Amino acid sequence: MGRLFGTDGVRGLANRDLTAPLAMDLSVAAARVLGEAGAFEGHRPVAVVGRDPRASGEFLEAAVVAGLASAGVDVLRLGVLPTPAVAFLTSTLDADLGVMLSASHNPAPDNGLKFFDRGGHKLPDELEDRIEAALGQEWQPPTGDRVGRVRDAHGAVEQYVAHLLSTLPVSLDGLRVVMDCANGASSDVAPEALRRAGAEVITIGAAPDGLNINSGCGSTHLDALAAAVREHNADAGIANDGDADRCLAVTGSGEVVDGDQIMAILALELKEAGRLASETVVATVMSNLGFKIAMREAGITVIETAVGDRYVLESMKEHGYNFGGEQSGHVIMLDHASTGDGVLTGLHLMAAVARRKRSLDELAKVMTRLPQVLINVKGVDKSRAGTSPELAAAVASAEAELGETGRVLIRPSGTEPMVRVMVEAASHDQAASVAERLSDVVRTALA
Repeated sequence: MGRLFGTDGVRGLANRDLTAPLAMDLSVAAARVLGEAGAFEGHRPVAVVGRDPRASGEFLEAAVVAGLASAGVDVLRLGVLPTPAVAFLTSTLDADLGVMLSASHNPAPDNGLKFFDRGGHKLPDELEDRIEAALGQEWQPPTGDRVGRVRDAHGAVEQYVAHLLSTLPVSLDGLRVVMDCANGASSDVAPEALRRAGAEVITIGAAPDGLNINSGCGSTHLDALAAAVREHNADAGIANDGDADRCLAVTGSGEVVDGDQIMAILALELKEAGRLASETVVATVMSNLGFKIAMREAGITVIETAVGDRYVLESMKEHGYNFGGEQSGHVIMLDHASTGDGVLTGLHLMAAVARRKRSLDELAKVMTRLPQVLINVKGVDKSRAGTSPELAAAVASAEAELGETGRVLIRPSGTEPMVRVMVEAASHDQAASVAERLSDVVRTALA
């Protein structure tokens, strides 16, 4: 059996992979492991629990709350809120543990569970492994006045929105923004924050019914947002995913602005304000070469990590950097948040438009996205991807052909029997040609 925890908590088909008994058992195990680690020393432990609007979140929330309370943890129910709001409130409310129920950008039948520590950061692998190992172990549950108590947290949305607004350097007065909430966790929070920041807001994907989350809307389906921006003659469109830890955008002309472009814009804003720590941005190996070129020309260093926002965050915390993210739209602004925050990112992106008095179309031109082709080669021995002499020679030849205007990345999948071949080049035709050629080598060399 593989590791239960993935790179972003436990996730799967609700009521089949992630069941109510499993959610309860995980919550009990988390309380026990954190208690044994000294996280609750000298005081009665408190946890906050939030969720996105998926139908399955209703019964899974009940299971998590029951598990925590049965383990002697007092529980504050936050209701439907973005993942970064739960992380923020875990810290602000001085809770010992935060729990979020969401499957992010996955379709409605899926759900997930992730834990945050006292400061609102995702638990390290070592603690997740200990929680998993504790599942099903015999234990002596508390009784009497030692059982946890449960209550609803009042004012959580207001606390989070007030925090978001406090980070903005300028008003958004005069801007018209279309906000696509993916029928997810930001459906109330994101439009409210934009309006209170001064923007005129048109909302789409903001009527969650428990089953329509991420369905044809949000950051994974940008066509509807682009159409709405053009229809309403808006300055820009902002899209979150289901739990609102991602943000992508659309310009007034309907062009997509991806995570790399958003990072480039915001990195320059931070550098100009003298607030970009060590004048460095942390990104993953999948960030477009055009982003790295733009940052180099601006005098900004780019540090690369493995794919996954948790690895970006780990590097930032380890080295004292305060800004980083992924091409997918996870943007981490550590001065204001302990995790990627799509609502915060959207607000600051629009603040850059307002401050510079330039359109998002213009700001996005700070970098030129080089054509990027990704091919997933299935059914190969991915364990030999880093040791095959034939593949190494083919990569070296391709890199020599591409020169400084392209690059090659061969990456074994972390979860499936496949190897990902990514090529960037000056033209799409060249990128596609090189990618196909390297994919053929992977199929023969790793068969």
